[in-house]
Parts: sequence; structure tokens; C-alpha cells
Amino acid sequence: MLKGISPLISPALLSALYRMGHGDEIVLADAHFPGESFNDNVIRADGLGIAELLEAITPLLVLDQYVDNPLSMMAAVPGDTLDPTVEERYLAAIRKNMPDTAAPQRVERFAFYDQAKEAYAVVMTGETAKYGNIILKKGVTPIG
Repeated sequence: MLKGISPLISPALLSALYRMGHGDEIVLADAHFPGESFNDNVIRADGLGIAELLEAITPLLVLDQYVDNPLSMMAAVPGDTLDPTVEERYLAAIRKNMPDTAAPQRVERFAFYDQAKEAYAVVMTGETAKYGNIILKKGVTPIG
């Protein structure tokens, strides 16, 4: 364990966050997401909720400030509905460290899957919320 780093951050997750470059994306996937089907770099975080992981991750990186929105969540499939409390929980966790963060953009299901295929890593969590996946795009870390 390291001082100042949440114990929720595993060595594999810490390594991935460190190794990601500007513009790289990381998927925090719910327990139902087919992560192994879409990405070879899968990190296990079983039993952890995404809001808790967001609160642990956001002190360690900067979101990409050169894109319209560095956060993406899956849009509901036509005929389905979203639970607004999922996004609210995620934003509350992110805004503890990044208070000006805008709400995530919503991405069509298959476009979200394509984004996951290109992501640096997929973190498989224990999150059970429907449409509970979120993608973070890393920005440039300031020096000093």
C-alpha cells in the first residue's frame, strides 16, 4: 500500500493509470459488460462500485481538456430507460476532485463497444447498475 493512494486502487490499475498517455481512455465497466470480448487489457476490480473507484481515481489523473467531453456513458437502447441516479452518483464522486466536470456524453451502445475496443484498458467492477459503464479520457498531467 502507498501513502496518499486509495487502497481501492490495485497495483494493476495504478500501473495502467500511470502508463496511459494523453488521449488514452479507460473503461470502468459494470459487472455485466463483456470486457474480455472487447479488450486484451482487462483489470479486475470485482466487488467495487464505480462511484467509489471514480473517487479513488480522479485525484490521480487529469481529464482531457482538449475534447468536448472527456467522459462517455452508454445511451439507453431504444425502448429502454436510464436511471438518472447512476450518472448523479458518478458525477458526485468525480466532482469531489474535479468540481467543474461536465456531465458525460451519451454514446450509442455499439459505438460505446467500439470505444471500449480502442481503450487502453477495461476495468471490470462489481457495479450492478444498468448502463453503469463510463469511459474516462486522460488529459495532460501538469508539472508541479
